[in-house]
Amino acid sequence: MPLSITSRPDRNFQVITLTGNLTLGPHLRTVQQTARSVLESAAPDGLILDVAGIKYADSAGLGELVSAYTTATNQGGSLKLLHLQGKLHDLMQITKLHTIFPAFDDEKKAVESFGAGAAA
Repeated sequence: MPLSITSRPDRNFQVITLTGNLTLGPHLRTVQQTARSVLESAAPDGLILDVAGIKYADSAGLGELVSAYTTATNQGGSLKLLHLQGKLHDLMQITKLHTIFPAFDDEKKAVESFGAGAAA
């Protein structure tokens, strides 16, 4: 299943929804490109990646998540994961990436984690 990406603004951050397989291929680079584009154009405080629709991820997919995280951090923002579950959750645990990415099961809590800027 190819990867599809949609985004929507929400206060001082963007929610990017990923659906499909997060695997090596030409579509994979779009995760980082979308993150970079969103951070440069809208100047949000950060990104929330809703990964509930990710059915499978390989090492290249995990690398793209790390790249998007780095892009957000380098531009003064932050990146948080929403609805981390199933195989992607297991991969994040095995690789210890769960210690780097803040992850939330509830969008409201993810929004609140941005602090006072998110409450505007």
